[in-house]
Amino acid sequence: MSSVLTHLFRLLISRLGLLLVSGDKRDAEILALRHQILVLQRQVKRPRFTPTDRTILSVLSRAFDRRRLDGVMLIVRPATVIGWHRRLVARHWTQPPQSRTGRPATPAQLRQLVLRLDTDNPTWGYRRIHGELRRLGHRIAASTVWTILCDNGREPTPNRTGPTWSQFIASQAHAMIATDFFCVDTITVRCLHVLFFIEIDTRRVHIAGITTYPTGPWTTQAARNLARAYQRAIRLVIRDGAGQYTSSFDHVFTAIGAEAIKTPPGAPQANAFAERWVRTVRHELLDRTLIWNQRQLERLLDEFVDHYNQHRPHRSLKQRAPADKGEASVIEVGQPIQRTTTCAGLINEYRPAA
Repeated sequence: MSSVLTHLFRLLISRLGLLLVSGDKRDAEILALRHQILVLQRQVKRPRFTPTDRTILSVLSRAFDRRRLDGVMLIVRPATVIGWHRRLVARHWTQPPQSRTGRPATPAQLRQLVLRLDTDNPTWGYRRIHGELRRLGHRIAASTVWTILCDNGREPTPNRTGPTWSQFIASQAHAMIATDFFCVDTITVRCLHVLFFIEIDTRRVHIAGITTYPTGPWTTQAARNLARAYQRAIRLVIRDGAGQYTSSFDHVFTAIGAEAIKTPPGAPQANAFAERWVRTVRHELLDRTLIWNQRQLERLLDEFVDHYNQHRPHRSLKQRAPADKGEASVIEVGQPIQRTTTCAGLINEYRPAA
């Protein structure tokens, strides 16, 4: 405001000279100033005004006859000058907005604690986590817990209808086996069906039988042979809805205290462990050779299953084989390594030389 008053004071001093000159000289000066405005209007389409310029023009326009305010007298329109004056008055009476600090940010350690409780307890919702935090003495709103979970891609209200298949299998893996069939076409286009079982926790595979006609009674007898020779406790058996798995097949496992779980139709991921083993045996063995007859297939599968259970490393078992009892012994660098072959030379195995 002081700069505006200074400009007004200078304007008044400069115009005092007009009172000391004759009317003809004043008229000539006014005409000269108007002509300079016309020249500027031709060269500058839209002049820029500072807040001080707007204030001075708004104040001086009060002394003019508004009917004479046109594009010749001023380089702005009368409506523009009036609008400047209105904004000046509004700015004068408008109170500046008060600064708001808002809610303080949630500490990083508390955010990590919320995520930790969600990870450790997958069935807890954001309300349950909020209650646990309050019991621990943390004052935090339930909506803040919701926001933290959503920002990190977590579900604030998990599904409470039951565990997922992966959670269910992980909790029961120590006493669970899965079973399935896979087909092998011989060189004479004869289809052989292989029934196998796989332990979920150890990944150990058992070949139950090979046949050209997998009927319900044949499958049931193969299940009896496995249950009779199996040394571990079985609680759950995962199978699909194939017609070979009849009620008598389920009764074989019910008699030893196990329960048969039928996977949903069109959901191979529900029996993912068995499906993954079929892919392994095809990729590492069956896709690399031709099968002539059932006897050759039995011999190859026996050797491959022995390799799979005794030697082949598994990522889910920390690169150990299913039959390994402990960590592998450390050998010195440069110690001779012996190679042996199996499955008709298709698979190599390496062991320290004696």
